[in-house]
Amino acid sequence: MNAPAAHTGSLPDAGGLESRGRTVLDHKVVEKIASQVAGEESFAGGTSGGFLGLGAHADFAARPQASVELSGNIAALRVEVGLLYPVPLRQATEQLRRRISERVAALTGVEVRQVDITVSWLKPAAESTGHRRLL
Repeated sequence: MNAPAAHTGSLPDAGGLESRGRTVLDHKVVEKIASQVAGEESFAGGTSGGFLGLGAHADFAARPQASVELSGNIAALRVEVGLLYPVPLRQATEQLRRRISERVAALTGVEVRQVDITVSWLKPAAESTGHRRLL
């Protein structure tokens, strides 16, 4: 009888990294991550309710809308948000743009080249907290 071959302890080379395949992200994954990141900011919100855009209302508990154009490993994002009023719009949108870009890149490995932000509504702080402001 033949004795079994001795195991050397090493696995055969599978051909290197190139033969392992590739990971493809659907654009919806990138959109949801961007939307979630934008909604995590205390001064930003989305819209909720309604049907086909009719009857929708400003809601800080709702995630903002996001869309993405993917070209390989490069993304261009568009995010529609509502903001707490008063807020310095330029500073708020720059903060959102930077945070979305950094988090999407860190979580997906996709290079974010552009983040366009549309401010679709402003809601006074007193209205969003339920407290009324005396004049």
